[in-house]
Amino acid sequence: MYVSRCFSGLALALVAAAFITLAPEALAASKLYDMNPLLGQQNPMAAPAAPRSVQQPTPAGQSASPGQFGSQLYDMDRMLNERNPFDTSAGQQPSINAQRRPIETAQSAVTSVPATPSAREVAQAPATPASSGADPTFPDLDDMGPDGNAVDVDGRDPLEPINRVIFGFNELVYKYLLTPVARGYNKAVPEIVRDSLSRAISNLNGPVILANDLLQGEFKRAGTTTTRFVLNSTLGFLGTQDVASDLGFAKHSEDFGQTMGAWGVGEGFYLVLPLLGPSNPRDAIGKFLVDGYFDPLGYHLDDTDNKNWGYVRSGVGGFVDYTEIVDDLDNLRETSVDFYGALRSLYRQRREAEIRNREQGAVPSLGGGR
Repeated sequence: MYVSRCFSGLALALVAAAFITLAPEALAASKLYDMNPLLGQQNPMAAPAAPRSVQQPTPAGQSASPGQFGSQLYDMDRMLNERNPFDTSAGQQPSINAQRRPIETAQSAVTSVPATPSAREVAQAPATPASSGADPTFPDLDDMGPDGNAVDVDGRDPLEPINRVIFGFNELVYKYLLTPVARGYNKAVPEIVRDSLSRAISNLNGPVILANDLLQGEFKRAGTTTTRFVLNSTLGFLGTQDVASDLGFAKHSEDFGQTMGAWGVGEGFYLVLPLLGPSNPRDAIGKFLVDGYFDPLGYHLDDTDNKNWGYVRSGVGGFVDYTEIVDDLDNLRETSVDFYGALRSLYRQRREAEIRNREQGAVPSLGGGR
C-alpha cells in the first residue's frame, strides 16, 4: 500500500510537471495574433504598389509564390505592441520599447532594492528573548555576556564563583572517571539488562513518590503510583518489567523538593553540589533530609544494621542515572558556549516543569527522575 501510494504520487507529479512545461507552448501555438494582416502589409522601402483594395488575396489552398512577399518588411513593433485579445485588463498595454531600460539603470535598480531574506535566513534569525514575555510559564534562559559566559539575570546564583569551582571539579571527575566507566557499562552490558536494573531501582522509589503525591493533594496521581508499585512489584518481577505503563499507568516522579515548590516555597539560590551537580537549598533539603523518612526499605536497612547496603543502593542508582544521560551531557557540552550556564538554566526549567506536573512538556530532562 505504501509503495503504490508513492508511485501514484510520482505519476501525478509527472503529469503536473508535463502540464506546466507544455501549457505555454500550446498557448503560443493557438495563434493569439492574426498574422495574415501583418503579412499583407506593404514594405515601405519597396516600390509603390497598387492600393490594398486592388490586391487580390491568395486563393485558399494555394501556396504563395516566392516573390509575392519578397518586397514586404514586417512591422515588428506593431505586432509586439498589438493588444492581446485575451487580455481583460483595462487600458492599452505599454510599448515593448517603452519598457526597455539601459543596462546601467537596471543594474543600479537591482543593487538598490533590499534583498528578500530566504527561508533559511528567516529560520536562523535570532529568536525573541524569553524576557520579552514569550512564555512566562518557566524561568528565562540566562543571557550571554560579552565574554561568552551566561549572565545570572535574576540574581539566583550569588555563589557563582564558588559554584564554578565545584563545577570544574565535577567535570574533572566526570571526564576522567565516571564517563569512561559509564560508556564501558553501556557498551558491555546488554540493553535489556540495563533497562531491567534501571526499572527495578526506580520501582523501589515508589513509596517516596506516593508520600509526596499525598502531601501535594494529588490523590489521582497517588492512585496511579500505588497501582504502578503493586503491579510492577508482582507481575513485573520486583520492578524489572514496567507492566504498569503497558496497562496505561504512566510513570511520574515526585520528591519533597517538588512538594515544597508546589506549596509555594521558592527554590532559593543555585547550588552545585560536589559530584551530585545542580541543586538548590529547597531540593537539597527535600532529597537528603526528608525523602528518606518516606522510604520503608531504608528503615529496614537501618533496623538490621545494613546501612552500607543503603549507600550501595544510592550509589548504584546515581550511577545508573548517569549512564542514561551521559550522551545528552556530552551533546550539551559540545553545543553550549557556556556549559555551566546552559546546565543551570536547563536544571531550573526542568524543576519548574516537574513542580507544575508538566514533566512531558517542552523542557528536556537530563535526569532519571527517580
